Amino acid sequence: MKKKLYSFIYYRLLGWKTNVTVPSYDKCIICAAPHASNWDLFIGKLFYGAIGRKTSFMMKKEWFFFPLGLLFKAVGGIPVDRKHRTSLVDQMAERFASSDRFHLAITPEGTRKANPNWKKGFYFIALKAQVPIVLIGIDYPSKTIAATKAIMPTGDFEKDMREIKLYYKDFHGRNPKNFSFGTI
Repeated sequence: MKKKLYSFIYYRLLGWKTNVTVPSYDKCIICAAPHASNWDLFIGKLFYGAIGRKTSFMMKKEWFFFPLGLLFKAVGGIPVDRKHRTSLVDQMAERFASSDRFHLAITPEGTRKANPNWKKGFYFIALKAQVPIVLIGIDYPSKTIAATKAIMPTGDFEKDMREIKLYYKDFHGRNPKNFSFGTI
């Protein structure tokens, strides 16, 4: 039922398309970019639901106020308190270990503004949890979301990050000036 609703909104009402060639892993990190608009979460959730998959995502805890917090938790939101210096890598790796199925979507830029210094957490969560990173690109001009590549982190951060960033070179966010992948 949910898949039909997501599909109807995503494909019919909004006119978006998909290009998915990666398998449906039981556990994975979803690296979603570019993240240049608040609409990306909405479109991304519809996309993932339309292809019949369920994902969680981390978001700063300030967004989890009533009644919005109930909605975010219902669609997979995990509140993050940025003020406490607890290891999110360890927490999320434990979550992967204790789950039969768990997909965690993370935007590597960590913000909706241009940020050439991508956050590293998504990579180190995948490395510690020993799960693949599924690369999902959002392209607003063609109204297409693609999931055509997955990588298993090797521990060679620089090499793997170069491969990840190269994947996104042809994707354009809703606000292209708000996306940067820095030097490759």
